[in-house]
Amino acid sequence: MLLAIDVGNTQTQAGVYSGEELLHEWRISTERGATADELAADHDQILRLRGGSLGELDEMIVASVVPTLSAAYASLAVKYLHREATIIGPGVRTGISLAIDNPRELGADRIVNAVAAHRRHGGPCIVVDFGTATTFDAVSESGEYLGGAIAPGIETSLDALASRAARLARVDLVAPPRVIGKSTAESMRSGIVFGTVAMVDGVVARMKEELGPDTFVLATGGLAALVCPLSVEIDENDPLLTLEGLRMVHELNARRPAETGDPR
Repeated sequence: MLLAIDVGNTQTQAGVYSGEELLHEWRISTERGATADELAADHDQILRLRGGSLGELDEMIVASVVPTLSAAYASLAVKYLHREATIIGPGVRTGISLAIDNPRELGADRIVNAVAAHRRHGGPCIVVDFGTATTFDAVSESGEYLGGAIAPGIETSLDALASRAARLARVDLVAPPRVIGKSTAESMRSGIVFGTVAMVDGVVARMKEELGPDTFVLATGGLAALVCPLSVEIDENDPLLTLEGLRMVHELNARRPAETGDPR
């Protein structure tokens, strides 16, 4: 069985696969100083609540935007799974080429999102990932990663507003009933939520001018469910997209190069 780990700046998503079947999926808070032993304990405890354990797993693949945790998960794999983990980065075959100035700058989660989106929906396509940052990734018809855009995430924007304005307190993130707020809290929700929707639809529309009008737009990330019902540009919300991309990349790297005919 395969343990797929997506380490984000705020949350870490994990999933256990048996072949192509996702058996378990969960999220924990990302703690940048966590050790391999602490991470193992966290994931093993959740698995035991679901009738499994870390010791039952055979392989592990990790996409991480936190370098210290990349090392910690690599150590976890050796110590508890008794084999090396596949860490998304240089040298790992993904099946897509990166047509950007510096491929080493690209976040691992954005790479696997692009892989899963193109494998599932073809191209051209756009992935909008709602996390600490809201990222936009463009993939060509042939499966070439073309680049993207990065904007502040929804919660990041809300935290900045509440911390910089003395009379504005943090509010819960829920879709407001109307654009014109009748209270300070409603006005903040309106500005954050509808402002994000307008930004997302505007950026996607401009990307479609470069990619073509038939470009498929896929959303993922913890807050995608808040935005997608209000967006006119997003075609589908797939909360498991990153885990699926990790599974696909693992599958590709588990094959011999001669079996795939793909040197990437």
